[in-house]
Amino acid sequence: MSSDLLDALNALEEQKGISRDVLVEAIEAALVTAYKRNFNQAQNVRVDLNLDKGSIRVFSRKDVVEEVEDDRLQISLEDAKVINPAYQLEDIVEQEVTPRNFGRIAAQTAKQVVTQRVREAERGLIYEQYVDREDDIVTGVVERLDARNIYVGLGKVEAALPINEQIQGETYHPHDRIKVYITKVERTTRGPQVIVSRTHPGLLRRLFEMEVPEIYEGIVEIKSIAREAGDRSKISVYAHNEEVDPVGSCVGAKGARVQTIVNELNGEKIDIVEWSEDPVVFVANALSPSKVLDVQVNEEEKSTTVVVPDYQLSLAIGKRGQNARLAAKLTGWKIDIKSETDARELGIYPSATSTFVPAEDEESDFDEVAVDLYQDDEE
Repeated sequence: MSSDLLDALNALEEQKGISRDVLVEAIEAALVTAYKRNFNQAQNVRVDLNLDKGSIRVFSRKDVVEEVEDDRLQISLEDAKVINPAYQLEDIVEQEVTPRNFGRIAAQTAKQVVTQRVREAERGLIYEQYVDREDDIVTGVVERLDARNIYVGLGKVEAALPINEQIQGETYHPHDRIKVYITKVERTTRGPQVIVSRTHPGLLRRLFEMEVPEIYEGIVEIKSIAREAGDRSKISVYAHNEEVDPVGSCVGAKGARVQTIVNELNGEKIDIVEWSEDPVVFVANALSPSKVLDVQVNEEEKSTTVVVPDYQLSLAIGKRGQNARLAAKLTGWKIDIKSETDARELGIYPSATSTFVPAEDEESDFDEVAVDLYQDDEE
């Protein structure tokens, strides 16, 4: 048993990175428990596992005291000196108490401990592998479904996609390959648990980093994201190089880059707008695809009043207020939208203090894509 166990421990040290000394300590601790359980012993004992000699010995340990209160744990100084005259008070006397058939119990216990430690080590390695991938995107395979979760295989671990992290309206089937965003990795008694999402704004951020080299390289920066998963999202971008068009970089030629992301998200509409530190410009951009005539800012309340052409009021607000709601989330400013006619009647447009210059109508690759994406927003 000793030779086989030694070989097994050496192999585990090489293959799994589990120290042989750590395993020996764990086996010795387990053998102490096994001895007490199998031989009805409550005394203090120590197990010595010597792999080189192939020996397993059990020693009782008793404290040397003047007056014995529990002979299972204590020994008198007089009796201790009979064993060895050198013993003094507070010393510990060890005597071998190894049972005859302890070898069989030891072998079984050692196997259980090694198996458990290997399992724990593998779980630890998997945890370390995936804890570093929190807030990252991975591709997995749908393995099974139940009433609350979809379980996605990520190789050595099965991740859970909870119902509240699933895009409404998406359907999943076993063996489907899907991209998911890792939101949490935690240790549990059953091993590492990985929680993933299809609705997290981080998924959109990572998809753009994958599809747009300028974002990955840091030339274009994603400043903010507002998302209503499965329906529509807005993303603001900024170029650190004035010669780079941040929106055009994300859209790609004829909308190829953004369309790849739209397809991955099963048709989710995506507005890409240019970020500006000027809230007037940023709010106007965020209300894309509608045109804006004026933006008036209240710094104290961090709110804005936006004036749009009458015929674009419903487009600016969006279905069930979605466009305005996402623009507010994207910019961090409250947005009150007025039609040109209402603004004139209220006397707030044109404003003598406003410096806003409406953007000229320009045709771009993104405009061509937007025709299809937003043609029903006025409904």
